[in-house]
Amino acid sequence: MQKVKKILKILEREYPHAKITLDFKNPLELLIATILAAQCTDERVNLVTKDLFKKYRKAEDYVKVDMGELEEDIRKTGFYKNKAKAIKGCCRKIFEDFKGKVPKTLSELTSLSGVGRKTANIVLANAYKKDTISVDTHVKRVSKRLGLAQSEDSDRIEEELCKVIPKEKWSRTTHLLVFHGREICHAKKPKCEGCPLMEYCSYFKTISKS
Repeated sequence: MQKVKKILKILEREYPHAKITLDFKNPLELLIATILAAQCTDERVNLVTKDLFKKYRKAEDYVKVDMGELEEDIRKTGFYKNKAKAIKGCCRKIFEDFKGKVPKTLSELTSLSGVGRKTANIVLANAYKKDTISVDTHVKRVSKRLGLAQSEDSDRIEEELCKVIPKEKWSRTTHLLVFHGREICHAKKPKCEGCPLMEYCSYFKTISKS
């Protein structure tokens, strides 16, 4: 698809250093950071996990700690009660069913508490270097505006993107779309006039006619 090739080429030019912005050193750290990143900025998550990952080094550590203590440790990421419950449940299954190791398949990862396809794909792509597309709010918004996807459902959007983007570029495209969403294609006030993808954007063509 020529449109996709041109879009990816432009995004590569604009964001050559695009990559995941969560700090982590192993699959477990990335999994925990991604859970904490729900409704929270990566910057704030990184501030919290700087100390958190020194205190909790194994899945077993999260299992054994008192719930109230864990909640306090992650409080600054927001929705800390739900996140602590998810982390506890997730790590318990990792400890009991996967010998303390974060699993490497989508089906196993999504069997963990609090882990959906988006989180699982982030871990698979960035911790295990597998080809996946992770549909967060930025990827969903940008791909729909560009006309690369039509659905409102994140799982369906993932399927649509996988059909038009070469498999070896899936993970890279996720980062590029995220960076473009953060820099230019904002939810409320996108910087359409200065967007390098203007001529390929279905959204811009629609608003420019109105």
